[in-house]
Amino acid sequence: QVQLVESGGGLVQPGGSLRLSCAASGIIFSGAAMDWYRQTPGKERELVAGISNIGTTTIVDSVKGRFTISRDNAKNTVYLQMNSLKPEDTAVYYCNARRPTTPRYDYWGQGTQVTVSS
Repeated sequence: QVQLVESGGGLVQPGGSLRLSCAASGIIFSGAAMDWYRQTPGKERELVAGISNIGTTTIVDSVKGRFTISRDNAKNTVYLQMNSLKPEDTAVYYCNARRPTTPRYDYWGQGTQVTVSS
């Protein structure tokens, strides 16, 4: 049974920081590409950052320089460090685990709310 459990969300003031964690079980974590997405009401889920199984990272322009993605294969966990948070970063953040080659899979966590507000 695959589980992706996000944690670390909450309420933070503009300019503050949060670190999201996503703990995976039921997959061979070292072989998975891990991504963070976010979604606000009425909008499509959007990619925020990704890290390949070999550690190559992708950060979208809207958060570049503020967000960092990393992974710890020993802990089966991927992190999203979010600094200099802005109100427009408010969203539900989702963890995704995928394997683009056989055996393919694509799993989602339940999401964690991040609210940036004074």
